[in-house]
Amino acid sequence: MIRTSERGRTCGRRHVVVTGASSGIGRATAEGLTRRGYHVFAAMHDPADIPMDTTQLRFDVTDAKQIAAAVGVVERHVGAAGLDGLANVAGIGVSWPLELIPLDELRRQFEVNVVGQLAVTQAFLPMLRAARGRIVMIGSIGDRIAVPFAGPLAASKGALATVTEALRQELAPWGIHVVLVEPASIHTEAVDKLDRDAERLMREADPRARVLYEDAFRRLVRIGLARERNGSPPEVVAQAVARALTARPPRSRYLVGKDSRRMAVVAAALPTPVLDALRRRIGGQPAPGSRVASPMTS
Repeated sequence: MIRTSERGRTCGRRHVVVTGASSGIGRATAEGLTRRGYHVFAAMHDPADIPMDTTQLRFDVTDAKQIAAAVGVVERHVGAAGLDGLANVAGIGVSWPLELIPLDELRRQFEVNVVGQLAVTQAFLPMLRAARGRIVMIGSIGDRIAVPFAGPLAASKGALATVTEALRQELAPWGIHVVLVEPASIHTEAVDKLDRDAERLMREADPRARVLYEDAFRRLVRIGLARERNGSPPEVVAQAVARALTARPPRSRYLVGKDSRRMAVVAAALPTPVLDALRRRIGGQPAPGSRVASPMTS
């Protein structure tokens, strides 16, 4: 389950574990930190090509035995010096109408994006405490401003933001900084997966329920995909992670990606009815009350 590209118990570099390192933001983060001189433990669910100057860990964030095995590998290498950083990047995202999402899919969303992040953090905390290391969580601008049909992902990221805030306070006595990075539009391979998942939903949904949402859902998916494909590269998130690991002191939150600051300001400043109207207009969504006589209720 574990393959290392570098041997030896200790080395003089700073050490950081990056989860979700096989692609997208995780890969960009692992590569960026390697270039900055870190010894990176690149954790991933499936094998992938990685920079030769890293150590590859293969584990699923929902599998306690695999996490424990990876912890043993890192511990044998860093020794008493401990671990300088943990970047929890691994995650999944589904965008479905909440009325239609199978509950097992929703549970899986939270199991990976919330429980899994905490499981990995708990496992590496003794080493992080030894080095007064830092923890970086990858959240989302969706924890501040949720849009229709992004409820499953936004809810998991909102929960992760709360976990991060609590951890920041709980671990402060040991000098461990816990930082939340909140990306907005980032162009990664996940964009194409979202497109495929949307099509799968429409195929699998009960026709009587599908008719309630299909037009609005497809419209919002098209708009969202266009924004994501025109988004910032994952390297901007990697740079924020590097800042979070090195700044003295780091911020508690970093907004990154195209339109992230604008969206955060809008979410904080606008009253809820105005914000709802803005989201409907941007997403081309039906007006309140416009579908009262729907096929399911007629």
